[in-house]
Amino acid sequence: MNDTAPAPRSPRSLLDGLRFAFGTLTVLPVRVTRWDRAAARGGMLCAPVTGLVVGLCAAALGGAVLLLGGGPLLAATGSAVVPAVLTRGLHLDGLADTADGLGSGKPAQEALRIMKRSDIGPFGVITLLFALLAQVAALSGLYAAEWAAGAAGAVVAAVTARAALTLASRAGVPPARPEGLGAAVAGAVPVPAAAGCAALVAAGCAALGAVVGGPSGALHSGLAALLGLAAGEVLLRHCRRRFGGVTGDVFGALAESAGLAALVFLTLG
Repeated sequence: MNDTAPAPRSPRSLLDGLRFAFGTLTVLPVRVTRWDRAAARGGMLCAPVTGLVVGLCAAALGGAVLLLGGGPLLAATGSAVVPAVLTRGLHLDGLADTADGLGSGKPAQEALRIMKRSDIGPFGVITLLFALLAQVAALSGLYAAEWAAGAAGAVVAAVTARAALTLASRAGVPPARPEGLGAAVAGAVPVPAAAGCAALVAAGCAALGAVVGGPSGALHSGLAALLGLAAGEVLLRHCRRRFGGVTGDVFGALAESAGLAALVFLTLG
């Protein structure tokens, strides 16, 4: 099958893509009915949709905590817990494993073996700790400003995180291993489709920002999404140089990094 061919547009193909996306990227009870390149392509193009669902759930819990009298910090913690629960912590695990692999300084194959081990090393622990602290701190700052800002931040971060996976699945990005989720989706998405998906995500985030903060909110949220995707791209390029390609762990690290970068930018603004 030609991996650069456009993604099928039939309703059934769209459904297969959504099943693939939700079945592999969330714990929601969705059965993956196809595991081929066409389904992988559709699934990675639909990845931001899973981010929208996760982000809305995170925003709902954060808002509920505030409504019940909890402060911004507790609301932020709730919003940070939701993505971890809805992904079984796989993206966080991928971030920790990738940090261990990159921090080891070992050649590619040995670093990949380190990443595959079930334990987490010191680089992974430190990276995980500070990533979660930064995520909660950023969300807390947004919730302290107003509920809508915190809710929008949770959604922008989740959607941007999954859009980074779409970009990482574009044609020309090789897998580092011949097996696993990374190999299943690596190079599956045509470059124009990946770029179009990223543009739609940035536009959607800008629209959400406009609802919350008017024209300046639109600009701020749209730039936050683009900055998050740029951060993911920087990490992707580094991982390609170090490991020779992408793995499932790298995908998790990309999602967490892109989402966090978007959140931090929203907070600084």
